[in-house]
Amino acid sequence: MRKIVAGLFSLLVIFVSCGRKTTPEIEEEIPEPVPELGFWPDSLRCEDGFIKSGQTFSGLMTGLGMSSDAAYKLYQACDTLFDVRTLRAGNTYDAYYRDSLLQYVVYNAGKVNRVVFQCFEPYSLWNAPRETEYVQRYTDVTITSSLWNDMIAHDASPDLILKLSDIYAWTVDFFGLQEEDRFRVLYGQTMCDGALVSVDTVYYAVFSRGEKEIPAIMLDIGAENSNIYWNEDGESLKKAFLKAPLKFTRISSGFSYNRRHPVTGQVRAHTGVDYAAPTGTPVMSIGDGTVTSIGNEGAGGNTVRIRHNSVYSTAYLHLSRYAAGLKVGQHVSQGEVIGYVGMTGTATGPHLDFRVWMNGTPINPLTMESPSVEPLPEEYKPALDSCRILYRSMIDEM
Repeated sequence: MRKIVAGLFSLLVIFVSCGRKTTPEIEEEIPEPVPELGFWPDSLRCEDGFIKSGQTFSGLMTGLGMSSDAAYKLYQACDTLFDVRTLRAGNTYDAYYRDSLLQYVVYNAGKVNRVVFQCFEPYSLWNAPRETEYVQRYTDVTITSSLWNDMIAHDASPDLILKLSDIYAWTVDFFGLQEEDRFRVLYGQTMCDGALVSVDTVYYAVFSRGEKEIPAIMLDIGAENSNIYWNEDGESLKKAFLKAPLKFTRISSGFSYNRRHPVTGQVRAHTGVDYAAPTGTPVMSIGDGTVTSIGNEGAGGNTVRIRHNSVYSTAYLHLSRYAAGLKVGQHVSQGEVIGYVGMTGTATGPHLDFRVWMNGTPINPLTMESPSVEPLPEEYKPALDSCRILYRSMIDEM
């Protein structure tokens, strides 16, 4: 590419200078290419390995052939450039030798990040990140078993699943997905050497159930605490309440006024939803509110109660423990962890019994309609329409 650009520039100079007196050409000095790692590895012998459990920086370097004194000097050179305590068991490295003398160690700190250690005077180190590529992708998945299984079957990253669950956390019940539900997603991801580094941005998504569609259009207006995903009418996909107080589990019992209790066998009302999940799973407040009660409530076990406003209140039962420092009267934010799944009280297994009251009357959390938060300001509506038209035309052509 550099040669092509240089050639075009030369032609332009010749064209402009036609018919004019020319000055002697000055040869441009072409800089020497810079090696990717900061040194040329071709003339060196390479041995690869991985960080062992409990291995220290000095232990690694002396094991590769440095003296204790030299390893200590290299450790001092790290200073603020690299925290040797971040060596992670299982991460790989490449050690380069000239004859039997260790010259360089390249530590693979992640999918992209590499740290090069120069193991001779002057001892030094530098970062040598791998080249990355930003790729635009499109995924179209129809549910046949579960969102997770079907996304993985379509070669979509778990990162994309988590982003979708965040975007649609207020509008789609991920525990109640049905066969033939459909997700279409236009997004960008970073790749490195053919491997996925991260899913960076979801530009546009459409969740479909039958004839009903819920689009998610990304438009970041830069407002503090504002959502960046909107529907076609400029309504925020962020709602006053989350759809569920914990992520990726299953519903073991629904809202009912006529349920046989699994422990006592009595038929009685169960005005909540039970989410089966492993002990210790974080439980979040579904909305902003004030903690009104913390304590053991007998059959309900360890329970946290929250008042969200003059209309809505919630309760979280059978917790194994409460969030550190949580106390009555404390304000909590939507999505803030207030406790952890357990099986205190009367329970056959670890689960969360989640309950919602509206004006003092219990309601089904799964069918509760939550109002949107702030709408998109009018001045941004044209930009939203432009994004919608562009993204929709792109996925309709795929």
